[in-house]
Amino acid sequence: MSEADDFLKVAREARDAAALLGPLPRAPKDAALRMVADALVERSAEIIAANALDVDRARENGTPETMIDRLSLNEDRVRAIAAAVREVAELPDPVGEVVRGGTLPNGLELRQLRVPLGVVGIIYEGRPNVTVDGAALCLKSGNAVLLRGSSSAFESNTALVRVMRDALADTQVPAGAVQLVPGITRDSVKHLLKARGLVDVLIPRGGASLIQSVVEESTVPVIETGVGNCHVYVDADADLDMALHILLNAKVQRPSVCNAAETLLVHASVADAFLPRALAALAEAGVTVHGDARVAALSDAVVPADEEDYRTEYVSLDIAAAVVDSLDEAVAHIRAYGSGHTDAIVTRSQGAARRFVALVDSAAVAVNASTRFTDGGEFGFGAEIGISTQKLHARGPMGLPELTSTKWVYTGEGHLRTSTGTVIAPAGS
Repeated sequence: MSEADDFLKVAREARDAAALLGPLPRAPKDAALRMVADALVERSAEIIAANALDVDRARENGTPETMIDRLSLNEDRVRAIAAAVREVAELPDPVGEVVRGGTLPNGLELRQLRVPLGVVGIIYEGRPNVTVDGAALCLKSGNAVLLRGSSSAFESNTALVRVMRDALADTQVPAGAVQLVPGITRDSVKHLLKARGLVDVLIPRGGASLIQSVVEESTVPVIETGVGNCHVYVDADADLDMALHILLNAKVQRPSVCNAAETLLVHASVADAFLPRALAALAEAGVTVHGDARVAALSDAVVPADEEDYRTEYVSLDIAAAVVDSLDEAVAHIRAYGSGHTDAIVTRSQGAARRFVALVDSAAVAVNASTRFTDGGEFGFGAEIGISTQKLHARGPMGLPELTSTKWVYTGEGHLRTSTGTVIAPAGS
């Protein structure tokens, strides 16, 4: 059997499983998730042994230690993954929720209900915890899932999916609802990208190049997630002490994530007062600043910035910086170089804050707060499948409701539509 045939087999199994999973009420889904969590802990030695094969291969290939750390699993990390599954089981079930509805003037009862998307494909890099997180969120929201992790985590992902499917075999949730895309070649990804009709939506999680290639090549609808060229704008009327704390938190607290700040913009009227303090604090934290001429004039440590610096999601201890002459110029810069993820203003002016919020076209806008808060857990969603930077279907942190679509249900009493209006069909005896 070819790789294409193998893919069609698992995709069809997922499609069939989605039809059985979608109508299930909350209780059996939650019970299944708890069974999965228990199995992950009970079989952690098996999972860790498989992960060791991936880690050894990564080291042989010269993979940087930061990436190996993302890849690595140990008993504590497996327990944390299992705990996250139990947390998903405790979340409200969005399926069946009435989004809106009422009785129409003609007497029809109309409801818009949340329903599962169907089959969700997830394409992701490095971290094997995404295998379990993605599966748990999809199962809870009534969706089957096709998982395509990176080849670097193939052994880990294979073991994790095997453990989850074995656990589901003793539940009402069909084991076919969790599938690993067969193969580790580029062709196996292409099969998923072209599976329109079998897969309802694709969610890529990873760097800009991965997301862009999925968007450009897929015939399946894609929800873009994750690329975060986030900005902190220090306004003319900013509290400069507050601005410094927000900047350092947004850049330094966890620089490798998508909601970390990548660009600092400072209003010219406060640049001389703020930038020397900011540059010193960033240097002390180990951050390299790539600045325009006005920023570079304040410190020999500043690396001259070019156009590409302002477009870059560094995910490292680097930040671009520029001085702007107005709030509108800051907004223009964000529109030109930003990724539509999260952008922040620090200001004491309510008018400036309102204008910034109105003009900045991003999934999240922060006022006097760090960009690091754009996160499903921080927003109170309990968990997230990713952070959408597009505008259709979902935008911002995607919790369980964003893994659903809706259907309209209307109920009548023999209602008929005619050229003159609504009539009620006579009932039989």
